[in-house]
Amino acid sequence: MPRNQQIVLDNRPQGEAVASNFKLVATDTPALKDGEVLVRHHFLSLDPYMRGRMNESKSYAASQALGEVMIGGTVGEVAESKHPKYAVGDKVVGMGGWQEYSVVNAEQPGALRKVDTTHVPLSHYLGAVGMPGVTAWYGLVKIIAPKEGDTVVVSAATGAVGSAFAALAKARGCRAVGIAGGADKCKYAVEELGFDACIDYKEHSDVKAMSKALKEACPNGIDGYFENVGGWIMDAVMLRMNAFSRIALCGMIAGYDGAPLPMANPALMLINRMKVEGFIVSEHMEVWPDALKELGTLVGTGKLRPRETIAQGIAAAPEAFLGLLKGKNFGKQLVKLI
Repeated sequence: MPRNQQIVLDNRPQGEAVASNFKLVATDTPALKDGEVLVRHHFLSLDPYMRGRMNESKSYAASQALGEVMIGGTVGEVAESKHPKYAVGDKVVGMGGWQEYSVVNAEQPGALRKVDTTHVPLSHYLGAVGMPGVTAWYGLVKIIAPKEGDTVVVSAATGAVGSAFAALAKARGCRAVGIAGGADKCKYAVEELGFDACIDYKEHSDVKAMSKALKEACPNGIDGYFENVGGWIMDAVMLRMNAFSRIALCGMIAGYDGAPLPMANPALMLINRMKVEGFIVSEHMEVWPDALKELGTLVGTGKLRPRETIAQGIAAAPEAFLGLLKGKNFGKQLVKLI
């Protein structure tokens, strides 16, 4: 069995996460038991939710245990199998974590899923046609539930979740407006992702300036908002929300280092009779088949063209992850392992 390099959580962050919170180790991969599959990972997914797991605090999921392999989605191929439904060479997606190989109990429901790479590249199953894409789908379709002609806005518009949002919104006849950091990201959002407009939060860098830019981009107000960031950007968007608008609360990356995120004007939720709903996409597995079918079609037909930022090698994962938290990535952040 192969030698396996892994990244474990060595110690918990005190405020901002740093590279020394992680440790690179190597172990021997255990021999397979009946029903198990050895997966060689091709790509590892890096996602903002991982930062919250590093803390030892109450959250929607258990904290990442110290000394254990960091949690994370992976795609790869079956290297050895003792399960009748999986053959060597099958392309699969799972939650293999920050390591080069994983041993998976394939009898466990949802632990491993075969994927077709004929029309969709393998790496996209960690992004647009994976958990982030389904997250965008659920927040838009099930919570915002737009009508044709509605104006919908998403923060972190060119990230893994946000980049799937425009194609899904345009398919439903909506005006889609993004918020992203930097002129290049905003240009990509409009020219390649299909947003009607994109606002650069680095240029419009406070509540007043952002709110003014949103008024210009959303002349009929905002009917639905998909929140990935929180903080002052959310305060600015709230000022432009229409009566009976909806907010899908997906992430609060502005507060992932542990600082509280006060809200400037929560009374707007009452004044505008807003629906605000937080969600975790893994709690809604019933929608995944429909969502993945639509997302796969959008990618396969070229209507959704996601970008990827790729770090090379398992040792690069910590720095790539810290860069993701600061918005240094362009599109989905991945680590290529082979």
